[in-house]
Amino acid sequence: MPKSDLPRLVVFGNSKRQHVVEAIDKFKAFAKDKAVIAASYCRQDCDPQIVKDCDFAVVFGGDGAIISAARYLRHTNVPMIGVNLGKLGYLAEFSVAELMEQFDDIISAKTPVEKRMLLLARIFSDGKEVFVSTAVNDVFITAGKPFRAIDLKISVDSEKVAGCVSDGLIVSTPTGSTAYNLSCGGPILSGQLQAFVVTPISPHSLSFRPIVIKDTSVVEVRGIRVNEGTAVSMDGQVTCNLLEGQIVRIERHKGNFLIVNNPKRTQWQTLAEKLRWAVPPKYKKVE
Repeated sequence: MPKSDLPRLVVFGNSKRQHVVEAIDKFKAFAKDKAVIAASYCRQDCDPQIVKDCDFAVVFGGDGAIISAARYLRHTNVPMIGVNLGKLGYLAEFSVAELMEQFDDIISAKTPVEKRMLLLARIFSDGKEVFVSTAVNDVFITAGKPFRAIDLKISVDSEKVAGCVSDGLIVSTPTGSTAYNLSCGGPILSGQLQAFVVTPISPHSLSFRPIVIKDTSVVEVRGIRVNEGTAVSMDGQVTCNLLEGQIVRIERHKGNFLIVNNPKRTQWQTLAEKLRWAVPPKYKKVE
């Protein structure tokens, strides 16, 4: 096949991690005659124009690497292939061996590609926007030092919903429903759903349960009483302090990110294997 007809790939990975570098080198040697490696980047050091001209982005690392790359790829429409080299790899569905085994099917579009939604978070102070960022998993407000409970007022589509005296609040995408949201008792959403979840963090209430709302909604959270260390975080990777009286506005981002699914695993198998979901107890055998 002429080189011009080969698929173009961009590779993401942390060059400071030896095992990541070794995996990338192994893949590059494998793909030498099968694809053109247009560029290799360490997280945000990417040229948007080069990336836009690629057919796939291959991300080596854990879920954090996938999340970071997804924010940079949100306007490109370039599908990501996640190669798990981390601890869990919930989003990174392929091992290095599986990637090489299924590579021909992936580049010939025989492997399913799933579209996932993103969140846009903005912070307003006296009506002026002072911060803006995107999130793949979640936008969460955390109490911070000196770790007293904070008081937040929540509204959805300009309608008052509730006050929330708690350690914070999570607004999660379906992708992020298996992350911080799950740890705080929120529901698991299918990745294909167009919705997001609002989940309190240790609320001072026995009846404040998480809610699932449509993806066209706009959530606003006002900091009524906050701590010096109270902050808003996007995926735990981008953070900004939240001051008393400021408003966090969260809505669906216009962009999406595309991720290549491993056809050898269903979403239910991934839940069971990675998160031990619905795994039965270890019953004692009766002789």
